[in-house]
Amino acid sequence: MLSRTADNLYWLSRYVERAEFVARILDAAHRLAALPSSYGGGETNEWASALASAGDPEVFKPLYGGVTEATVCDFLAFSPHNPSSIRSCIETARENARSVRTALTTEMWDAINGAWLELRNYEGRELNRDEFSRFLEWVKGVSLAFDGSAYRTMLRNDAYWFTRLGTAIERADNTARILDVKYRILLPATERVGGSLDYFQWTTILREVSAFNAYHWVYRESVKPLLVADLLILNRQMPRSLANCYGMLVENLDLIADAYGRRGASQRLASNTLARLEGENINRIFTSGLHEFVTAFIAENNRLGAAVIAQYLV
Repeated sequence: MLSRTADNLYWLSRYVERAEFVARILDAAHRLAALPSSYGGGETNEWASALASAGDPEVFKPLYGGVTEATVCDFLAFSPHNPSSIRSCIETARENARSVRTALTTEMWDAINGAWLELRNYEGRELNRDEFSRFLEWVKGVSLAFDGSAYRTMLRNDAYWFTRLGTAIERADNTARILDVKYRILLPATERVGGSLDYFQWTTILREVSAFNAYHWVYRESVKPLLVADLLILNRQMPRSLANCYGMLVENLDLIADAYGRRGASQRLASNTLARLEGENINRIFTSGLHEFVTAFIAENNRLGAAVIAQYLV
């Protein structure tokens, strides 16, 4: 496969996954914003949390007067100046898809091209909260339709493997950022860990990653930060966990290496990270610091992304 084709497939999948992630972050922020102010003692920062998790505050600051529901929603959903806004993600994904139209199945092209056409119906409109919630659900549906069509219709060859790489690297980054923002930013200083607001925020995180039912199936306990982190970091059964994402990465990188007859830095980095995750213990992670662990993981994930680009996409 030409590196240009592989590059377009890889980034197509990353941007579709990113659009869904931003939609989930905004949906979670709306849930938290709906809480009575007494939960946080009158102090709330869910919109700053959403911005820190899914956007670039340095790009945001010159464009908007302050961090509010209206400004953050506009920046993360529709701003053409934000390369990670839902609008920008869908437009960039569609551009990548158009460049490799013949490498996609009809169903994949219809999913992303249809989303790009439908997006025009939302631009420039003033959406009330219910309409905006329906928009977010539509974005999630676009991602599911694209991912499902890839899984159900693509040949299991290098085109499919590169789409899986893009999805897994982006998903791992997104899950790690959700955990880190909750740990560092979301809980006000006046609210105690383990309090009602803390519990609701961890529950919201589980809903963000479609893991609320899975959590109760696995642990059969009330929501506890240690167990939520265990599910989202180390549990291979959880599709969005870091360990499962790296299982996907190792599997697909190995398939590419076998097909191309050569292994390289990306295979070594992915295998080493998966081995570390499999050897980790959630109590040890919390003892040494969840923020430090997640920060190191995001750096490792970025190194893997750079290695994949250097090895296959340039």
